Amino acid sequence: MTLRIAIAGAAGRMGAALIVSISQRPDVILVGANERPGSDAIGTLAAPGVEIIADAAKAARNADVWIDFSTPDATRAAVAALDGTPVRAAIIGTTGMKADAQAAVVEASKRIAIVQSGNFSLGVNVLAGLVKQAAARLGPDWDIEIVEAHHRRKVDAPSGTALMLGDAAAQGRGARSLADLRLPVREGITGSRPEGGIGFAVVRAGGIVGEHEVIFGAETETLRLTHQAADRTLFARGAVHAAVWAASEKPGLYSMQDVLGL
Repeated sequence: MTLRIAIAGAAGRMGAALIVSISQRPDVILVGANERPGSDAIGTLAAPGVEIIADAAKAARNADVWIDFSTPDATRAAVAALDGTPVRAAIIGTTGMKADAQAAVVEASKRIAIVQSGNFSLGVNVLAGLVKQAAARLGPDWDIEIVEAHHRRKVDAPSGTALMLGDAAAQGRGARSLADLRLPVREGITGSRPEGGIGFAVVRAGGIVGEHEVIFGAETETLRLTHQAADRTLFARGAVHAAVWAASEKPGLYSMQDVLGL
């Protein structure tokens, strides 16, 4: 049976990558496309027979799965609008989520299966597993720094992927959450580095798709774990893979670790 997919942010770069990835698979089809009200893309075709519209509920009216890589406010509104549609699963790749938007995702997960991740790359999710293991095995005298680089148009920092890697490191160190170990942004005279904390550094330049490095530093040695994305389609392929997986799952909030069995 062909899985019917609707996407948010259809006119963006991730939206374009998702449309291509969906078109390349015989088991899925694009049936709906959504963009923010006032977008120049409203009324244009995302794919043959699929017009981009501003109403999320109407865009999802024939869909089994909703894929959303838009903005926190748009995602919050969309997951609420899915109630009453045939959508039984959603893939959320939106980053920079505030508490109210995240609460809306959690509430929607009581009705449908939701896969939420800061990154849908297989390589990044394997990296997260390695980071967790390294953090568990290396003591607090090993400093942890996460460096990420993205294109100049990215509006949130650190990236969702960097925070996901930070979460993995915090879990490896036995913390309740990343907030317990996260170091403040450095500027000016900061003093010496606190032991056991997790620091972040951010680069925004040009058209960088996504680069992440986790540095474990001791006095006499350094371990670096890195991932570099060469093409945005890898995230789109992962999201479509997650959509196929989530369509048969029970309501709940899942991660790519669940999708990949990691």
